[in-house]
Amino acid sequence: MRDEALIALLDDIESDRVERKESVADGDKIRQAICAFANDLPDHRQPGMLFIGVNDAGMLTGLPITDQLLQNLASMRADGNILPFPSLTVQKRNLKGHDVAVVLVQPADAPPVRFKGTVWVRVGPRRAIASPHEERILAERRRYHDAPADIQPLRDVDVKELDQTMFKEFYLPAAVSPEILAENSRTTEEQMASLRLIDPGPPSVPTVLGVLILSKKPSWCLPGAYVSFLRLAGEQLGSDVISSHDIQGQLPRIISQIDELLKLHIMTSVDITSGDKERRVPDYPLAALQQIVRNAIMHRSYEGTNAPVRIYWYSDRIEVISPGGPYGHVTKENFGRAGINDYRNPNLAEAMRHLGYAQHFGVGIQIARETLARNGNPPIEFKFDLGPVMAIIRKKERSSRAKRFKDMK
Repeated sequence: MRDEALIALLDDIESDRVERKESVADGDKIRQAICAFANDLPDHRQPGMLFIGVNDAGMLTGLPITDQLLQNLASMRADGNILPFPSLTVQKRNLKGHDVAVVLVQPADAPPVRFKGTVWVRVGPRRAIASPHEERILAERRRYHDAPADIQPLRDVDVKELDQTMFKEFYLPAAVSPEILAENSRTTEEQMASLRLIDPGPPSVPTVLGVLILSKKPSWCLPGAYVSFLRLAGEQLGSDVISSHDIQGQLPRIISQIDELLKLHIMTSVDITSGDKERRVPDYPLAALQQIVRNAIMHRSYEGTNAPVRIYWYSDRIEVISPGGPYGHVTKENFGRAGINDYRNPNLAEAMRHLGYAQHFGVGIQIARETLARNGNPPIEFKFDLGPVMAIIRKKERSSRAKRFKDMK
């Protein structure tokens, strides 16, 4: 955008496309503003502007615009507080003889966008929490955009397939702030629509996300929506099978059962390092396996395939196979690189964060790498030969001073 257009917006004190901040001291208010611009309640279909280094009267304050300040602003896009992720750019511009930071926020394709579970909108020149009616407007508007695959409607599935008790008692309190719930006067169906679990229709039908989270058996509607676990005695797929499980059900149940299987199959050795001191060392660190499996569930493709996420546990390694290759900005060349991330299923990623399975977006692979390194395992490997992403985690070598036993805790 040209300087002249930016200055015109900067000087328009009454514009609902502009917000001004003297500094970045209050990060939450900046995130609220980003959320409100992404929701674009007035339906401008144009970006909203957040000027940093400008006071409410439109006067430039001379705030130093450092690289660190710009990086802090840019990181707000994907720090997990604003969901689904907004589309924004951050620039340093010189306007009226002073440097300012300009955050340009595009209208979201899949509103409503929430900051910490609350929908913020612009009402004239001020920012406010959306009313139930305004949330309905945003939810209805979403149907006319090219929505991501994880909130596509499943026209042949009845809303009654979704577990309303689980939604009210478990998912809704995790996804929406207590203040908003206290003032809530909407029906259960309206609440589900606001959280993208159903498409409001008419007629109302579940979305892919709704089925994954709330259907008692998602694989009836999405044949590949389960995890296959196979423990083998040797190093080849044809080796004797020790145990085999197809883990089905609502996403929280799947992840809970996978965690239990991982704990059961991890072997722990006692390493006597000096004197009577003992150190218990697992052949695989649980946290690394959890990160890789949850990433496979979050980033897999749920359309065009009936394949599940597969976990093959060999005697020397674990392979985790996720249907669907790299997506968007992520390529074979930059896969797993810090700061490089994109989301085939942004709403599923949001739901997994609500449920406590993803604390920080874009760092799962890095956490797995660091955890493996601390435990003494070889670096994780990734292969894309056949389209799906395969993660290979190799076993920690046993120390000559280590005594191994099965941890049955």
